[in-house]
Amino acid sequence: APANPAAGAAAASKVDAPSMPTDETTMPWEGWISSFLKDKMGAEKFEEIRRKVVYMPDDPHSLEQSPKPETRIHLTDDKEAGPTAQFRYPSPGSQPPVDMPSEDKGTIYEDPYVTSHYTRDTARRDQDPAFPNPEIERLKLELLPQDDPRVQEAKAIFEEGPKSSPGNKGMFATGKSDFDPKGLRATMSASHEGLNESLDANMPDHLPYPDWWTKQDEIVAWYEERGLPVPIGGTGWGLVPREGRIARW
Repeated sequence: APANPAAGAAAASKVDAPSMPTDETTMPWEGWISSFLKDKMGAEKFEEIRRKVVYMPDDPHSLEQSPKPETRIHLTDDKEAGPTAQFRYPSPGSQPPVDMPSEDKGTIYEDPYVTSHYTRDTARRDQDPAFPNPEIERLKLELLPQDDPRVQEAKAIFEEGPKSSPGNKGMFATGKSDFDPKGLRATMSASHEGLNESLDANMPDHLPYPDWWTKQDEIVAWYEERGLPVPIGGTGWGLVPREGRIARW
């Protein structure tokens, strides 16, 4: 009769991987020299000599880069009943699964496999000389002589748009892919149209105000009362305070 693979796997898992974590060392021979010397010369004499020889005798890890699993580190001053910590204890496999926070619902970033940042990197938008800001480029062309053939040629190229990176429309070597309709999950399927649409959706919509915005009337009144020209915005940043300008002898 054929063997039961499920029973064999269960038996192997019980032997290879214990179900509960343990703090029992797998190397009981560690520190046998110290134990031997302590037993022969006494604990007090051994400690006296150890403190003269060892560089940092109070180091809980004995200056080892990787802590030993059985070493307990006290987290508080209470050495008797206070909490302790051990290296990789409980082990990662004995702890609950990781709670990975999700992105905004209904966006492409809700998919945990979407790890790209260029689709929402609005800070560096239009910094590529090959793809400058289209609004600024349009204004530049409108300021030039419109009857110049070179300007007309530049306007035609501008209206045509970039020809590079048209996107493969979801056609990969393995066939048609429909997991990302906008094609931004993979660089081979990304296009300028989809990228600009994503950047437009992620553009910041807040209007920051300077710190002097709420007291601008007070600032203007202070300068007008003294017959001084009103500066642009509020000043005072980077000035040395009065106490710092007093000489100390």
